[in-house]
Amino acid sequence: MSTQKTRPNNAKRYLFTLVHSMNKAEKRNFKLYIKKMEESTGKKLGLLFDAIAKTKNYDEQKIREKMTGVSPAQLSSLKRYLYQQILTSLRLLSIQKNVEIQIREQIDFARILYGKGLFYQSLKILESIRTLAQDNHLDLLLLEILEFLKLIEERHITRSRQEEGKMERLESDALRRSEIIHNSCQLSNLKISIHGFYIRYGHVRNDLNKKMVIEVFHEKLNKIDQSKLTFFERVYLYQSWVWYYHILLDFEQCFDYAKKWIDVFEGVPNLIDEDPDLYLRGYHYVLTSLYHQRDQSKFKQYFNQFAKFYQKNYKDFNYNSRMIASLYFYSAEINQYIMKQQYRAGLPVVPRVLGFLDKFSDLLDQHRVLIFYFKIAYLYFGCKDYEKCLDYLDKVLDLKVTHLREDLQAYARILLLLTHYELGNFILLSSLIKSTHRFLSKLRELTEVQRETLRLFRTLVQLPQNEHRAVLENFKEKMQVLKEDTFEKRSFIYLDVYQWVEGKLGKKR
Repeated sequence: MSTQKTRPNNAKRYLFTLVHSMNKAEKRNFKLYIKKMEESTGKKLGLLFDAIAKTKNYDEQKIREKMTGVSPAQLSSLKRYLYQQILTSLRLLSIQKNVEIQIREQIDFARILYGKGLFYQSLKILESIRTLAQDNHLDLLLLEILEFLKLIEERHITRSRQEEGKMERLESDALRRSEIIHNSCQLSNLKISIHGFYIRYGHVRNDLNKKMVIEVFHEKLNKIDQSKLTFFERVYLYQSWVWYYHILLDFEQCFDYAKKWIDVFEGVPNLIDEDPDLYLRGYHYVLTSLYHQRDQSKFKQYFNQFAKFYQKNYKDFNYNSRMIASLYFYSAEINQYIMKQQYRAGLPVVPRVLGFLDKFSDLLDQHRVLIFYFKIAYLYFGCKDYEKCLDYLDKVLDLKVTHLREDLQAYARILLLLTHYELGNFILLSSLIKSTHRFLSKLRELTEVQRETLRLFRTLVQLPQNEHRAVLENFKEKMQVLKEDTFEKRSFIYLDVYQWVEGKLGKKR
């Protein structure tokens, strides 16, 4: 069963999750903010806010009981108003930290001044934030500023026209920024497209599959101007290459481009503070690539760097960044133990991961949850705690997300066969083999490892246990060959059946 909480409907859930996403400083700031309102309104908002904040799971009845003297219709309106006022309060608090919000506020001020005919004052504000937007690579905002400047210069005779070349530079800057935005859009479309392919299908499965990915990727890439790339254009480009090589199972190249991704950020450190999520994501793919290569030395080096950044900056992260940082940290921590085959040493991570999944259940997508449950099951399998392993495999199979990561769901079913074999549940195995075959048959391409594994279990359930060793030895020889096959690599990334067979034949797991 999933640990996901029962959620209220959308309108109620939005307010509930917003309140519970607030940290102590934000809640304190909101309380100060509503004190400035009319006493009766502020008091009602405070009561409703406290009622929601003190409720772990949304309970409409308990909230109504605390809001005495407020009718259901009034309560509904009060919730909408509370939602708006919380956002206003958070925006005021965020202005101190977020340069993008600061610039947007100044643009709004410029528009107000222009509407009053004070276009010189409006120009002064726009010129002051133009450099700020440029220094922070906020291309969309910069284009908006440039277009506003052009509008004022077009409709009014200003001193700017007396400065030689100023109007030409303004026109040229606006045109260049428009080209950058178009190119960035093309690059972001490319990375979204290639990432979407992976979420749906996983890694390449055969030569035809590989050819399709290569052709589609390069066709889209060739439409993009790669000369004079700006900060975010370079990041988007490296992201696209990361996913491209990840899908092609070329983890050496995947690592190289993920490293370039974080190097771009480290070349402009202030942008790490402005967009830590994107920087953390780059580190995640550095570590994921090294995990797939089983490069323990480099993995330790980069994981230590990542952990240092995570621990130093976590308290300053916003709610979403804390979720992303913890997601990548726990993922890397589990991978570290799996890679070293230190399964028992990895078990203390499990309660922290479950706490994380519970805390951020409203933000995490099912794809992330699916991966964590599978890896926890794998840890317990490695510890030979097969009952616990089954508990978490049930969670994977109970998540009705057949549109996500078909490959990972396939590995979960194969791990289920291995687990029941270890438990000696041979009668149950016969029916599981049939259901697993039905599921795998629905996939566009079965891997040879999957086929051979199903054949193995069909054979084992028909033989007495004293004849299993010879069958396993024969299977091991086949796996040794398949481990060298480019397209079969993916079958050993999440579930190394070869390693399991070695353990069964008496070698150290």
